[in-house]
Parts: sequence; structure tokens; C-alpha cells
Amino acid sequence: MPSDRRLPETAARRVSTTRGGRRRPRVLVAGLGNLLLKDDGVGVHAVRALQHGVPRGVRAIEIGTAVLDALHLVEWADRVLAIDAMQAGGDPGTIYRYGVEDVADRTIGASLHEVDLVAALRFLTNGHRPEITVLGVEPETIAAGLELSPSVQAALPRLVAAVQEIVASWRV
Repeated sequence: MPSDRRLPETAARRVSTTRGGRRRPRVLVAGLGNLLLKDDGVGVHAVRALQHGVPRGVRAIEIGTAVLDALHLVEWADRVLAIDAMQAGGDPGTIYRYGVEDVADRTIGASLHEVDLVAALRFLTNGHRPEITVLGVEPETIAAGLELSPSVQAALPRLVAAVQEIVASWRV
């Protein structure tokens, strides 16, 4: 991650527009989780899989557990798609989609990273709060290790496809 927390002015000028001349929303795909804890790192694994498939105006960033360090990116974005492990009672590898308010209200199961994301929103300084959607993946194993469990590894292509579909719908 660059040491300068603000995006260069040239980045703001290179924002793509729709055919009608309206500015397309700036989209942040945020990979959350701890790579050292197997399935807890699914968000980071997903962003790595996406690195070469994101359109202009979309940033796919490995945030890991450093949510506060990424606030400048959240402030930049109009929409944020956060990807993380989420314990909600389904079979391992199940993919969930929720609004960040659902996670904050605890109406569903959640990981600590989404709660950290919600808490971090209080530190936004520019008064702008982007729309945030959470894609969660039911973990099989949260234990020391760098690799995903077989169930979550098998879900990774579906997760990447879901991210691409959501981002494409936001960019229309």
C-alpha cells in the first residue's frame, strides 16, 4: 500500500464516465481477513484472484486486518464491496451477501473484520460514507495455516464471479 494515504489528483481526473457523461461510481473491492488463519483469509485470496480482472475506476485492495489503515480508500470510494469469512450457520463455502447495516445490527452472523469496518466508519473525516456491501464466505477451518480449506477453495471461483457481477452492476 502506498505511503501517501491520499489518491493523487491525476487519479481523480481519470475517473471513467458513462455514455451519458455521468461519472461512474468509484468502487473499492476490499479483501478482509487474516491470511495466517486459513479460511479467515478468504477475502485477501479473492482480491488476489481478481487483480487482473478489475475495470478502470475499480480498486481491488488486500486490506487484511488493517481496516483503519485503509480508511483513505473507503473515503475515496462511492461503493465498497468487502469480502471476508462470515460465520452464519451455512455449509462451508456458502457465499452470503448483506448490507453493512445488517452486519452492524448483528441480524446475521459476522466476522470481527466486518465489525471493525463498521467501527472504522466513525473515523471518516470527509463526511462521505460510501454504500457498503459485504460478501461473506462460510469458513470450514479457522486455524493456523496459509491455505484455504477444500470447501472454501472450491467456492473461490464462485466468489470471484459474484464480485465481478456486483461490480459490473454498479458500473452501469
